[in-house]
Amino acid sequence: MPPQATACRTIPDLLTHNAEKHPDLPALSWKQDDGTWTTLTWAATRDRVLELAAGFSGLGIGPGDHVLILMGNRHEHWLTDVALSHLGAPTTTVYSTAAPEQIGYIARHSRARTAVVDTPGPAWRDLAADPETPLERLVVVDAPEPGHGDVPFSSVVDPAGVSALLDRPGAVPEDLLTVVYTSGTTGDPKGAAMTHGDVLSNITSLDRLVQPLDHPEHVSYLPLAHIAERVLSIYAALLRAGSVWMCPSPDHLVETLQHVRPRTFFGVPRVWEKLTAGVQVGLDQLPEEQRAAVDAARGVGEEYARRLEQEGTVPDELRARHEDLHEEVTRPILSLIGLDRVEQATCASAPVPVELLQFWSGLGLIVREVWGLTESVGVATGNSPTEGTRTGSVGRALDDLSVRIADDGEVLLRGATLFSGYARADGTLDPAIDADGWFPTGDLGHLDEDGYLWITGRKKDIIVTSGGKNVAPAPVEGALKEHPLVGHVHVHGDARPYVVALVLLDPDAAPAWARSRGLEADALSDLAAHPEVRAEIDRAVEQANTRLSRPEQVRRHRLLGDEWAPETGELTPTLKLRRPVVEERYAAELDALYAHGTD
Repeated sequence: MPPQATACRTIPDLLTHNAEKHPDLPALSWKQDDGTWTTLTWAATRDRVLELAAGFSGLGIGPGDHVLILMGNRHEHWLTDVALSHLGAPTTTVYSTAAPEQIGYIARHSRARTAVVDTPGPAWRDLAADPETPLERLVVVDAPEPGHGDVPFSSVVDPAGVSALLDRPGAVPEDLLTVVYTSGTTGDPKGAAMTHGDVLSNITSLDRLVQPLDHPEHVSYLPLAHIAERVLSIYAALLRAGSVWMCPSPDHLVETLQHVRPRTFFGVPRVWEKLTAGVQVGLDQLPEEQRAAVDAARGVGEEYARRLEQEGTVPDELRARHEDLHEEVTRPILSLIGLDRVEQATCASAPVPVELLQFWSGLGLIVREVWGLTESVGVATGNSPTEGTRTGSVGRALDDLSVRIADDGEVLLRGATLFSGYARADGTLDPAIDADGWFPTGDLGHLDEDGYLWITGRKKDIIVTSGGKNVAPAPVEGALKEHPLVGHVHVHGDARPYVVALVLLDPDAAPAWARSRGLEADALSDLAAHPEVRAEIDRAVEQANTRLSRPEQVRRHRLLGDEWAPETGELTPTLKLRRPVVEERYAAELDALYAHGTD
């Protein structure tokens, strides 16, 4: 934690600190409908937050009153979240892709009487009218529909009520700050409850691990219901008096990055895969001489990163050569996607192929893996630019956290930076730890001799073939996704004689790849049927198999012309596979892959 902020014990404390110590620094920026950007300083941000908090208080919201938020990455969401923390009112942000049944479950389980929404879709109308849900009011940011009794967001702001608000007792570290419901690959989501103390403990420990930049820029583009985005966009930004730039969706990510050119960037593996595929397609289209120059520069970049990781230092000659080639060759490539100023790049949420990390280090951007889950309030372990990096691992534990591997390989966590427990429907908490304080993460892994954690898969995802071989699907899927044509992969083989895979094309890279080779088809369904594309996917599978053990090798695969997304149900909002959904929807296709014998 910055020295001046050591007295801060709650989220409102951090906001007050920033407004007093950094009043003129930029805090929150968003794009207007006319394309111009608006920015609030930290002083102005605190004013807005207090006025909004006073308005919510006027609606009768107070300590312990849960409030649902369903908004995109917009400044009203950020302000609402922080304003409610001043009232002791825990927030729950709902994924915009959540099904009506999930929204209803969260509304009932959280006992929320108020929801703040962009626009009240039919699901919210039904919930507000459902006597089985406690919802009493909708606060609507965009124009409310007449006749429904909605509360316009603009009317909540109450400058006159700020003085009375400041006279009230403030939040304490033990107060519940937020309940984050897991997106869930199966079953009902669980509500992970976090106090102010839980969150500040985690972000200060994370600070000590990664040694972040002062006042960093952060582009907020992942759903704020995702713990990683909540930590980076709200909590860590408050800790470091950072500058948060709202990006309405991942579709606008590159254009926002090009405008902001941030010094930090976080992406889940699927985002890094899509960025990699886009850059790779561009490199493939370069004239041979330019491509050779880029390949040479990437070779130097990879050697620089490797020596830095293994030895902690780099010879002066290699350093100078790398810096020259980075300025002349690879930085201009990064500038095309707005990553040329990035000093700290991280990846988390799912396994990422080592080759992808090497691709970016070749371009002069070292992407460090961190690991955690909702219940660890985000990051639990991480590679560090100052404390050491080991590519392929997810780093070492935060200093207030212990990691242990159970007899069956499951990763266990214990320490001060964990959540307080799962929220029960009656408002009490289930601590979710054993008698010795260990929390079972559901991930499998091992620790090396230096304390670096290596994640090998999810316990519930392990495939056991009919021959008794255990196969973790994530490394197999990662090996296939190294090819830029490949978007998503689902590996299957539980109780089967061998492993098979469903393969989907990358919707951005595949059409560009096809055009570069003079192929006419643009629709993914047409591309998936094209002989040249199918042959290239066959080669990608063969190449991946050379790096996999025999039980892991994909014996048969099927290339699909579909697209998977959170909206269609095959992916979670954090872009992880919902395996049961895929297994059910594609049961016939998977069965067909075993229809020609057992090999």
